[in-house]
Amino acid sequence: MITEMTKYHTHIPVLLRRSVNLLITDTDGIYVDATLGGGGHSLEILDRLDANGSLYGIDQDTEALEAAKVKIDNDPRFHAIHGNFGYIMTLLPPKVHGNVNGILFDLGVSTHQISDPGRGFSFQHDGPLDMRMSSLSGVSAWQVVNDYPYEKLRDIIFHYGEERMSRQIASRIIQNRPVETTGELRDIIKEVAYPPQAIKTLARVFQAIRIEVNRELDMLKLALQESLEILKPGGRIVVISYHSLEDRIVKTFFRSGNHDGYIEKDFYGNEIKPIEPVIKKVIVPTDEEIKSNPAARSAKLRVAQKIKQEV
Repeated sequence: MITEMTKYHTHIPVLLRRSVNLLITDTDGIYVDATLGGGGHSLEILDRLDANGSLYGIDQDTEALEAAKVKIDNDPRFHAIHGNFGYIMTLLPPKVHGNVNGILFDLGVSTHQISDPGRGFSFQHDGPLDMRMSSLSGVSAWQVVNDYPYEKLRDIIFHYGEERMSRQIASRIIQNRPVETTGELRDIIKEVAYPPQAIKTLARVFQAIRIEVNRELDMLKLALQESLEILKPGGRIVVISYHSLEDRIVKTFFRSGNHDGYIEKDFYGNEIKPIEPVIKKVIVPTDEEIKSNPAARSAKLRVAQKIKQEV
């Protein structure tokens, strides 16, 4: 629970108006902000909805959830839910299944989580090796760094961080175990990654460990699949991603309706798929938005809608 709102660092919503413009198709509809965070996108959504509209806000971080509740200030159209969006079908009440007009995902780590040294997300501050977005997560960054065998640690850094020096970094980490803090991990990585690439390498390694701790890619895949079940025909999924691994998953799913990328065809060669992109080209922030909000520089927005099946 938050005792002082000043302790929650302000998060500037990325691609705010464009994402909400694409999300809302019916101002009396049912919407889901699956990554509530500080509530910036939710406030914009509520501002566009009529009195009969409703919004469910999901977040696994209890601090974010409490901050959003305060910001939204008891709006009767808003319903806060604690949980991981990967289980979106279970979290949302059965009465809305098949009736949801739009779902928004703003992926990645929030400004508050990065800015709090005690959460262990940033290499710019010395803090505990945690990186859990929620107490619901079972594995901490300390366990990944100190307990994982060389092969698994190397593969996580290579696949989730897309870091070419994964073998050298994994070896150096193991040589220096136990690693207790983010500052210690940063210094170990810097022994391998020399300037001017050190900052990018640090970011990639910390990203890789964070993804492993929170099972981010697995949860995203599950959430996209379950979103199709709860959307009504014509309902939309809007996703803002921040690195190529996430964007690749979203792009494949929006194109085919599955994570294999295979599109089935009927006897006549017509494509059979449950979803299609609303805008085929990815949407990126303008130079002006990046200047006012540097966190937006790597953001990519995609939107798709559930296809109305012909009877």
